[in-house]
Amino acid sequence: MRRVVIVGYPDVELLDVACVADTFDAANRVGASPQYTIEFATLGAQPAISGSGLVLAGQHALERVTGPLDTLVVSGGLGHETAAADPVLVAHVRRLARESRRVSSVCSGASVLAAAGLLDGRRCTTHWVVAPGLAERYPRINVDPKPLYIKDGNVYTAAGVTSGLDLSLAFVEEDNGAEMARTVARALVTYLQRPGNQAQVSMYVQAPTPENSVVRKLVTHIAANLDDDLGTTALAGRAGVSERHLTRLFLDHIGRPPAKYVRETRTEAAARLLTSTPLPLAAIARRCGFGSAETLRQAFVGRYGIAPSRYRNLT
Repeated sequence: MRRVVIVGYPDVELLDVACVADTFDAANRVGASPQYTIEFATLGAQPAISGSGLVLAGQHALERVTGPLDTLVVSGGLGHETAAADPVLVAHVRRLARESRRVSSVCSGASVLAAAGLLDGRRCTTHWVVAPGLAERYPRINVDPKPLYIKDGNVYTAAGVTSGLDLSLAFVEEDNGAEMARTVARALVTYLQRPGNQAQVSMYVQAPTPENSVVRKLVTHIAANLDDDLGTTALAGRAGVSERHLTRLFLDHIGRPPAKYVRETRTEAAARLLTSTPLPLAAIARRCGFGSAETLRQAFVGRYGIAPSRYRNLT
């Protein structure tokens, strides 16, 4: 049996625990025979009051857990900074990491791995809200807030909350193959699975709306007219400003030049159409303003690190 130990603490995020536990449990239920044991460990086996107020019973005292382990998972939550500052908890995570085939964190659980020195010299991710603070506190790690999850050696980090589900499905696929992971995803009524390097913050949920009226109007126009001429010259003409001034406005208020923003918006719109419609790639390319299916493919690989056809098959 593969032992999966999930580490919790006060103010843990319930979904960070449940997404992992339920994915492995579903694999046990749909497989030919159970292959994972799932254990929840806290210091002293104390109950962990989650951020939502629900209480998780500590099954095992973290200090009494010994290896070998298959997978060690450190959950995130509002209490991650306190957990990362607890030398006893951090020491036991460091100890168990040495006895685990793979080590992982979900969301802000990366803070605990960082405190244990397990992310030194590695590329990792975490929730986009806490990523800047993590990078500032631990300059020896390379924090990338964009992907849903990252694998660096035998250390895996997931971005935030439900990305723990994507990472756990990736574990199931790694252990048992794509068909098993697909079966588990169907059992959980979820996508199989969002690619790890899919952006965790999309244009559909990122905030805020630009305060500048010129940029705000153009962003609205771009989203509604993806198949129009959205070159910098055309957009500057529409706004009645110079191309240089328009570029400065986009850099100041969005953080990227107009051409890059348009390309990202078109690519993400194509991703949504790939997963929500049966349209062929050429039709999606036209609808989203790409000159050809090949141009779309290049943009898609550049943003998501995966071909559009593969992305569609995974979701």
